[in-house]
Amino acid sequence: MLKRLADLANIAYQRDIPQFSDFLTLNELSIYHRYVKDYTFIKNVVVGGIDGAERCMIGFIPEMFIETYETPITVLSIKPLNQKFSSELTHRDFLGSILNLGIERTKLGDILVEDNSALVFCANSMADYIITNLTRVKNTPVLVSIFENEVATVEAKYEEIIGSISSLRLDCVLSLAFNKARSKVVAYIEEGKVFVNGRIITTNSYNIKEQDVISVRGLGKLKYINTSSVTKKGRFYVKLHKYI
Repeated sequence: MLKRLADLANIAYQRDIPQFSDFLTLNELSIYHRYVKDYTFIKNVVVGGIDGAERCMIGFIPEMFIETYETPITVLSIKPLNQKFSSELTHRDFLGSILNLGIERTKLGDILVEDNSALVFCANSMADYIITNLTRVKNTPVLVSIFENEVATVEAKYEEIIGSISSLRLDCVLSLAFNKARSKVVAYIEEGKVFVNGRIITTNSYNIKEQDVISVRGLGKLKYINTSSVTKKGRFYVKLHKYI
């Protein structure tokens, strides 16, 4: 993966052409962040099509295109032809149906599901193929089209959580967000299942900052919004958005 990124960076620098990777996993993004200093000779960006996206592309942008480059991501809308008779459709159902078309997972970004419909972030090169060939998800006939609104208007759904914690350590925040004992969430951290802003974090004492996006494999994703107040006993009242 690092060799591929290095090749893209060099092509962008030498030929003055913006270059983008496929969608990367959280593990791959964490490796990229670890070695990001290797790409300082050219501007590089992380894009997923939506704020807080888990699966993102890395773009390498020559100076002349910094203000004008376009992200090669298309947002597709997938809806049942008849909502009344639709099966209950999940993230797994939409993803599985698309992969069954022969499309590689690296060409697909995040998938947002609501009311048996989905918004799918995909590489531009795959959009027409999916529109033409995806006619059914599970047992439900579907219509696929390009999402007409601006990508910036796409918002992930979340549950707002407000509570108090003893500190802004990562384990304390996760304990509140997922209603689990700190000893339980520490295991997720130590096993390398927790990512903050795409970087793997393996120490539970890591301090969370406002607007940090935290992903936990097997539990979910949240954003730390802010600290509203601190009590006389030093406890922090915080607001979290847990994505659903």
